[in-house]
Amino acid sequence: MGIIPDRYISELSRSLKKRKKAYDETPMSGWLALSPLFVFLCLYLVSSIIANDFYRIPISAAFLLASIYGILICRGKSLEERVSVFSRGAGNRNVLLMIWIFVLAGAFAATAKQIGAIDATVNLALRILPGKLLYAGLFLASCFISMSIGTSVGTIVALVPVAAGIAQEIGAGEAMITAIIVGGAFFGDNLSFISDTTIAATRTQECSMSDKFKVNFRIVGPAAVVVTLLYIFLGKSVSVVPEAGAVELALLIPYILVIILAITGVDVSAVLAIGIAVNAVIGFAQGSLDWSGWLEGIGSGISGMGDLIIVTMLAGGMLEVIRENGGLDFIVRGLTRHIRGKRGAELSIAGLVSLANLCTANNTIAIITTGEIARDITRRFGLDPRKSASILDTFSCLIQGLIPYGAQLLMAAGLAGISSISIIGYLYYPFVMGVFALGAILLRLPRKYS
Repeated sequence: MGIIPDRYISELSRSLKKRKKAYDETPMSGWLALSPLFVFLCLYLVSSIIANDFYRIPISAAFLLASIYGILICRGKSLEERVSVFSRGAGNRNVLLMIWIFVLAGAFAATAKQIGAIDATVNLALRILPGKLLYAGLFLASCFISMSIGTSVGTIVALVPVAAGIAQEIGAGEAMITAIIVGGAFFGDNLSFISDTTIAATRTQECSMSDKFKVNFRIVGPAAVVVTLLYIFLGKSVSVVPEAGAVELALLIPYILVIILAITGVDVSAVLAIGIAVNAVIGFAQGSLDWSGWLEGIGSGISGMGDLIIVTMLAGGMLEVIRENGGLDFIVRGLTRHIRGKRGAELSIAGLVSLANLCTANNTIAIITTGEIARDITRRFGLDPRKSASILDTFSCLIQGLIPYGAQLLMAAGLAGISSISIIGYLYYPFVMGVFALGAILLRLPRKYS
C-alpha cells in the first residue's frame, strides 16, 4: 500500500470543501428551507381567492398549517428537537416583549373608548375646523386621532361616518372625503407609539420607539405637509362648517399624555400602563366607569389582541425553523447578491416588506414575517436600525393603504357605502408618502441616519 503525497490530500480536502459549500448553497436546499413561507402564502392567498374574501380566512390557521409543515421537513432532528426549535422562536425575548406591549395597547385603547375619549377627540377636531380648511382639517384630525389611538382601523371607524355626513352636507364626493380620512389614518398609524406596526418594526430591528419616530417623521412629515397644502387648495370653495357635539377636555388627557410621555422617551410599557391607570381615574371620577366595568374593558382589549398574539408566536416559531434550516441565510444571500452599498440594501428591505404586505393584506404581519430578514440585512450592510424600522413601517403602510382588499379600505368603503376601488384614486397621502420614502432611500436621507 503506497503513501499518498500530502499535496494530493490537501487538494482532495479543498475539493471536498468546495463541493460541500456548493451543495449547501444550491437553490434546492435553500428553497426547501424557505418552503414553509411559501406554504403559508399559498394557503392564505389561494384560500382567500377561492372564498372571494381576504378576511374570511383566518391568517392564524394558515400560519399553523405552515408551521406544522416546517416542523415536519426538518432533517436530522427528533420530533422533540424540532418542536423545541419552533418553541425557541415562538418564545423569543423580542416576540414576548412585543406580545406584552400588544396586551397593554389593547387594554389602553379599550378603556379609553369606554370613558368616551374617542368621541371627545372627534368632536374637538370637528369644532375647530374652519370651512375653507375643512379638507385639510379633516386630514390633520385623522392624523392626530390615529396617532393618539394607534390604529388606522379605529380612526376610520370613528371618522368616516362623520366624514360621509359632511360630504352630503357640502355636496362633495364621498370617495374623496373618505380618502382624506384613510390617508390621515395611515399617517398616524405609521408614527403612533402604540401602533402594532410601530411595535413590530422597532422590536424586530431592536431600536427604541422614540428614535424610530424621529427618523420616520423626517421622512413622512414633509409628505404630510405637501398633502395638507394640497387639501387647503382644494378646499377653497368650501364654506359650510359642520356641527359638532359637546367637547369634554378632560377626556383628551389620556391621548395627550401618551404622546408626551412616549416622545420624551419613557418606556412604552410604562406609558401604556400609566394610560390605563389615567383612564380609570377619569372614568371613576366622572362616573362613566366602575371597578368591574374597568376590568371588563381591560379584558375586552386584551381579547381583541388575541389573534394577533397567536399569529406573532406562530410567525416567530416558523421563522426560527426556517432560520435553523438555513432558509434566512439563503434569502439574504439572494437579496444581497447584487447589492452594492447601503442604498441597495435599504431598497431590498422596502421591496421585501412590500411583497409580503401584498400577499398577506396585513401590514403588521408583513413586518413580523420579514423583520428578522431585514435585521440580518441591516447588520450585514451596516445600516442604521432606526432607519430600517422606519422603512419597514412606512412601506408596509404604503402598500396597505393602496390595496383594495385591505382591512382599512374595505372598512372605509363599507361605512361610506361606496366601493374600495373608488377610494384609491383620491388617496393622495399614500402616493406622496411613497415618493418621499423612496426618495429618502435613493438620496440617502435623513443624512444623520443614513
